[in-house]
Amino acid sequence: MPLAALLEESTEDLYENAPCGYLSTLLDGDIAKINQRLLDWLGHRREDVVGHKRFADLLTVGGKVYYETHVAPLLRMQGELSGIALELRAADGSRLPVLATYTVKTGSDGQPLLIRITLSDARDRRAYETELLRARQEADRERERIQRLATTLQRTLLPPALDDVPGLDVAAHYHIASPDNVGGDFYDLFPLSHGTWGMFLGDVCGKGAAAAAVTSLARYTLRAAAVYDPAPAAVLGNLNTVLNHEYNGDDPQFCTVVFGLLTADGRGGFRITLAGGGHPPALVMRADGSADYLPTPGGQLIGVLPDAHIVTAPVHLSPGDTLLLYTDGLTEAHTDQVGGRYGDEALLDFARALAPTTASATIEALSGLLDALGTGVDDDTALLAITVPRRTGEEEQ
Repeated sequence: MPLAALLEESTEDLYENAPCGYLSTLLDGDIAKINQRLLDWLGHRREDVVGHKRFADLLTVGGKVYYETHVAPLLRMQGELSGIALELRAADGSRLPVLATYTVKTGSDGQPLLIRITLSDARDRRAYETELLRARQEADRERERIQRLATTLQRTLLPPALDDVPGLDVAAHYHIASPDNVGGDFYDLFPLSHGTWGMFLGDVCGKGAAAAAVTSLARYTLRAAAVYDPAPAAVLGNLNTVLNHEYNGDDPQFCTVVFGLLTADGRGGFRITLAGGGHPPALVMRADGSADYLPTPGGQLIGVLPDAHIVTAPVHLSPGDTLLLYTDGLTEAHTDQVGGRYGDEALLDFARALAPTTASATIEALSGLLDALGTGVDDDTALLAITVPRRTGEEEQ
């Protein structure tokens, strides 16, 4: 058929068989004209609609209420509306979602004469929106499941409660940076021989299931190695050997750890030997109000080299002294939008302002600091503090 013949369509045919529904109503809503496309969608006959029904009669109950309380008043004020989502009720009782555009036709004197309504079939769009909503709900459920799994897994990697150590006050805290990822921070405090205790705090590289596996292996290896030979350097050496043996292929795993051996000195204090494997130095807050780091220089990351160089450092805690172990999620937290970090000096100043203090007060203050830093803390943070309490009746210096 020649192109010219194809273009010679009648106006009536364009109206009746348009790809969308058309109808015109009087100002009171009575239907004055309706095209065949809309009649076919709804299953109505023209003679049953024109002059016998109002536009609101074609709507579902909810659509009718919305039209009369929202659409009609706005249309009277504005003269036109577009993109209004409604549902039509077909003759067989089924529902047809549509998007409606309304235009008020006025006469030469500017007075409104009738309302022209264009209705676009929104069934595909509604199906898409329904599927999108279902997918989003499924994603939300999956996210909640992953968060529960991560939280449960995280709990299994930490001691449920720290053991009571005669002559010491102990407190710990674990700050989760993201509920979606399992962090690799860990700590523990446990008895060895009579009067001797082991403690450790560490940070596995990475997050997620792989980090959780290394965390679990590290935690139980440290406990077992301490029973076999409690010397801190030997304990970390054993862990280094295990990690090298288990992860010596294309996916090496490593961690930073500080391990401490605590022994009561018989005079109310404790002798502590710390071994550091690439971990941030411990902080000591003294009863006289001073505070400083206890460095273990040269300590190498655990799991990187077959024979890691392990450094030890002794420290003595007298009554009123507090020792703090922490992971670098604290000192590497962002403090501003330009990438500033909290840093070692800020932590030292914070500790000096606290000293003299107690384990519980230290953990409470630092957990408050982590909360205050908010989203700037982008890595999990573990804290472990021990205090030799003052003797009864002893006054603070």
